[in-house]
Amino acid sequence: MDISVVIPLLNEDESLQELEAWIRRVMNENKFSYEIIFVDDGSTDNSWNVIKDISNKNENVKAIRFRRNYGKSPALNEGFKIAQGDVVITMDADLQDSPDEIPELYDMVKNQGFDLVSGWKKKRYDSKFAKNIPSKFFNFTTRLMTGIKLHDFNCGLKAYKNDVVKNIEVYGEMHRYIPVIAKAEGFRNIGEKVVQHQKRKYGTTKFGMSRFIRGYLDLLTITFISKFGKRPMHFFGGIGTVIFLAGFIMGVYLAFQKIFNSVYGMTDRPLFYLALICMIIGTQLFLTGFIAELIQTNSSRKKQYGIAEKI
Repeated sequence: MDISVVIPLLNEDESLQELEAWIRRVMNENKFSYEIIFVDDGSTDNSWNVIKDISNKNENVKAIRFRRNYGKSPALNEGFKIAQGDVVITMDADLQDSPDEIPELYDMVKNQGFDLVSGWKKKRYDSKFAKNIPSKFFNFTTRLMTGIKLHDFNCGLKAYKNDVVKNIEVYGEMHRYIPVIAKAEGFRNIGEKVVQHQKRKYGTTKFGMSRFIRGYLDLLTITFISKFGKRPMHFFGGIGTVIFLAGFIMGVYLAFQKIFNSVYGMTDRPLFYLALICMIIGTQLFLTGFIAELIQTNSSRKKQYGIAEKI
């Protein structure tokens, strides 16, 4: 199979038939073998009945329905599990992503050697202050922290090698950081393509300003995991050692003052308590790193590492 199109959705019954017809036309014109995987993330409208009707008319349509709303990341993760295409395309169900971009995205992955291609909605039709400016600031910060030079991390229109989606796990609200997760798993050939952004035709956006707060918390999480997830002792142990040594040096200084300069009343000085706190916190951080390292070592024995190829 050439292409799998994974589409997470929540209450998008008005747009689904038009979206499927658009994708089907693009696939037939380019003679792609394909499947469309709708993942209904607990919709409360008529979305699932529309999907069943579409599936009855098009044998290339598959679907998953969640019992309740879990979020976009779990929806993508479940879609990735069953995707069979050589290239996996993700897009939103609200018709703001154009299926006409699929042939070029496919070519970039299949023929130009990219592991992942992320769409860049250079010209957007969203509210300038509610989405555009916060989004630019968010993307700038993400580029700075991850070193991945993409302009639009949160664009739903992306293309992947099948090997990529089978070797990553998307959880929580990490869907916007899939390029970061892929890079951490060794897929470093990440590209970008300017794509069309359509005006919303039906319904309303499912995301509010709170997503930016959660987004930054997720950014801190994914940055830490990608850099120190396999070596937590380097982080906690390193900081703990520095703090402990600072407290120890202060303690030695106080002891020297008392023994050689006969300075008494050391326990009444703020420096004494600062030294004590530093040594306690430093020890705790060091032990945290040690315990985390034991947990990581145990889980690594069970982990299946990503092997690119064998001869």
